[in-house]
Amino acid sequence: MKKLFRSTTDSKLTGLCGGLGQWLGIDSTIIRLLVIVASLFSSGAVILAYFIAVLVVPKAPQGNFGFSDHY
Repeated sequence: MKKLFRSTTDSKLTGLCGGLGQWLGIDSTIIRLLVIVASLFSSGAVILAYFIAVLVVPKAPQGNFGFSDHY
């Protein structure tokens, strides 16, 4: 089972969208665009949820025994 981590290699701000992209198996750019569009229509609720998720989701471990950051 894959675990959700904030990406250390596919990171623009916090690595959350990159980690979600890896976890879901889709391009992180799509997730970034969805977050931007959703934040425009949610009166800030998505931005609040984003930063709560940043606090909850751990950063990907360094040196994961030869495996890349892309599971």
